[in-house]
Amino acid sequence: MSTTRTSLDLMFPQELISPEVSAQLPSELQIRPLASTDYKRGHLDVLSVLSIVNDLGEAAWVNQFHAMRVTPRAYYSIVILDKASDKIVGVGTVFIERKFLRGLGSVGHIEDIAVDKSQQGKKLGLRIIQALTHISENSGCYKTILNCSDANIPFYQKCGYVKKENEMAKYAPERAPNTPKL
Repeated sequence: MSTTRTSLDLMFPQELISPEVSAQLPSELQIRPLASTDYKRGHLDVLSVLSIVNDLGEAAWVNQFHAMRVTPRAYYSIVILDKASDKIVGVGTVFIERKFLRGLGSVGHIEDIAVDKSQQGKKLGLRIIQALTHISENSGCYKTILNCSDANIPFYQKCGYVKKENEMAKYAPERAPNTPKL
């Protein structure tokens, strides 16, 4: 049985998630903000469908959760939860970048969209994108952007996104353990 939303320590208020998107999920699933206890519900397990996940333990995960939450109106991580198992089956984040351009506008960046392999093909990715886009647009962003592989372009086009320009990346060299960060 899933934990009630009112007893959870959420990243942001539930009311920011589109009720229309929530209503389109099957009754056995719920969409909500990431909670401080979601490490135990498999948050990193779902993210592992995207990339290598270095699990530094629950305490480090909770510290990251709190660091993200205290940055006002910046990070909006959501989960889709299977109510029966109380396990996360889908995740995604939008973060809001404040800019000097466009009259001090903002841009929403969608990141880390992942759906558990057992739940793929059920439009959960679409619902996550819709929910995050709703948050971005209702935060006043003049655009919402994301990066994806060429293979995922058709999926994001179905979500209403268009291919625009190119992505560049430069990965930092690996750090020695315990190397100080800025």
